[in-house]
Amino acid sequence: MDKQTRLDTEQKIDRLLPRMIADRRHLHRHPELSFQEKETAGWIAARLAELGCSHIRTGVGGHGIIAEINGMEPGPVVVLRADIDALPIQEEKESEYRSAVPGVMHACGHDAHTSALLGIAAYYESLQGKFKGTRRLLFQPAEELTPGGALPMIQDGALDGADAVYGVHLWTPVPAGQIKVRGGAFMAGVDEFTIDIIGKGGHGGMPQDTADAIVAGSALVQALQTVVSRNVSPLDTAVLTIGSFQAGEASNIIAGHCRLKGTVRTFDPRVRERVKSRIAELVRSVCAGYGTEGRLDYRGGYPPVINNATEAERCRAAAIELFGADAVSESELITAGEDFAYYLERVPGCFLFVGAGNEELDAVYPHHHPKFDLDESSMRQSALLLIGCAERFAADWTA
Repeated sequence: MDKQTRLDTEQKIDRLLPRMIADRRHLHRHPELSFQEKETAGWIAARLAELGCSHIRTGVGGHGIIAEINGMEPGPVVVLRADIDALPIQEEKESEYRSAVPGVMHACGHDAHTSALLGIAAYYESLQGKFKGTRRLLFQPAEELTPGGALPMIQDGALDGADAVYGVHLWTPVPAGQIKVRGGAFMAGVDEFTIDIIGKGGHGGMPQDTADAIVAGSALVQALQTVVSRNVSPLDTAVLTIGSFQAGEASNIIAGHCRLKGTVRTFDPRVRERVKSRIAELVRSVCAGYGTEGRLDYRGGYPPVINNATEAERCRAAAIELFGADAVSESELITAGEDFAYYLERVPGCFLFVGAGNEELDAVYPHHHPKFDLDESSMRQSALLLIGCAERFAADWTA
């Protein structure tokens, strides 16, 4: 953008920010879980209609929405995406926009992502076609729960004819006003697994007649902790976590069944397969050693988020132009997952973090925490950044 265009864009977004905040607070009061976003999708569709945007319902039970705004000049199809689902968490933060739905809250910022994208829709509608190409806006359900909403959106045409795709996550571990970008591997691939250990229950005072599933499960948990430390190169990154251990009901009964649940986070496909195969080997061998049977259900989830190197640099340049070099830095690897990865497997693009933490506003809690909140001014940076990335791509585009 030239200086005047940048100033005009900033002024437009500044005027739209109060409505973005109001939209975010409405969504925060009325959260819906993954694959259940019926009312949310209807509300978004109504807001788009107010703005004059053409849109269609798509995929995931009709809860996904694709909106398009066309410029008068030939140019690329640039896709911008926001996620719209909430989490099964009881909100503990007191505020006037506190969740009105028991046991459900927007604890990851998706309400703000959606509201910022609605602000972007309003911005492009205000240009009355005076831009190049098409801006396709995706309001995607079910990011939080595999198999996720990205693939159904893609199957329904979200990326048809697309030239580039960009997305932003507002991120409270980063102070508001700061931008994090990284080319190549950025966020982890996420797999989940369940292990059922079948033994032989019995009297707590007669262990010789049993095959104790708890003992086998405990040994297996310890053995699984060696997978990363002894089977993955120190130069690679992997996480293996057991998050649930369920067994037994009474102190004097030896459990004949144990269930473990866990997750694996990796960035490299070779490491991903190595960890998976090693888990299977340990389930068989450790459980057999305790006279039990181990049954592994391993479920591959989202692939890693791999940013296109060229698009990452384009986004970095857009961020520096908008916010200055001091506000832009290289992100570390993030072991959280994101189904934005599926878009990046098909179309060049970049996923970025925009800082949303602010101690003065008590926006200090991690994502998925019951007291999570964010600095709402970060929606301004989010909207400007996505617009900046899109316009920089359009300026460089050749048919």
